[in-house]
Amino acid sequence: MSPAIRLRLHVSEPFDFERHNDSADLFGTTRDHEAGDADEWVIELESWFQFNDHDYDTVLVSPRYVGEHLSRIFDAILGHPVRIAHRTPEGWHYAMTGMLSLAPPPRDEADISSI
Repeated sequence: MSPAIRLRLHVSEPFDFERHNDSADLFGTTRDHEAGDADEWVIELESWFQFNDHDYDTVLVSPRYVGEHLSRIFDAILGHPVRIAHRTPEGWHYAMTGMLSLAPPPRDEADISSI
């Protein structure tokens, strides 16, 4: 079993996402990349975000365009366009779009204190 990869998810729609949250960037990890043919990845976020007056800490992403594969993020420079779903009582609901890319490792407290 390979280690989880850390991802950066930049939410571009809805356009006012950042107004209701600290940032338009969400960071999280997934192990779904191990299945190279997986059409969707579940990402466990490092922090919560608010959408439609509810808090979420997990999202589901899939390629935005037909014929694309999420594994392309390993070759992308700026990221890969994705659809973003949040969990509802009825299941996953796609309501956002964004760009998915590999994220750098989180900064240690030691790194922050040396700045």
